[in-house]
Amino acid sequence: QVQLVESGGGLVQAGGSLRLSCAASGRTFSTYAMGWFRQAPGKEREFVAAISWTGGSTYYLDSVKGRFTISRDSAKNTVYLQMNSLKPEDTAVYYCAASTTTTPRTAGDVGSWGQGTQVTVSS
Repeated sequence: QVQLVESGGGLVQAGGSLRLSCAASGRTFSTYAMGWFRQAPGKEREFVAAISWTGGSTYYLDSVKGRFTISRDSAKNTVYLQMNSLKPEDTAVYYCAASTTTTPRTAGDVGSWGQGTQVTVSS
């Protein structure tokens, strides 16, 4: 099972940017499709973005399309989430996710979770 460690969260003003990173352990990173989910207080965890094994396909929550970009660097065993034009409603704990069976777009697709990183967007 892959181990995932997120970093890059923090406090930012509305309209600002953050880049989240998720470092994966092991030498089989290329066999995992990766994703990002988020969970705001009192709400269910929701899908944000996902990227296929090869990086050739990406998927996004409608409300982040055009603002967020997911990418992966197999040489560094790392997946990124570049977040631009942040809004207060983007405030949540962001979780990195990995799957060996499908590109993860629901919590049920996920085989491994990171510990989460807090993103807070002030208005």
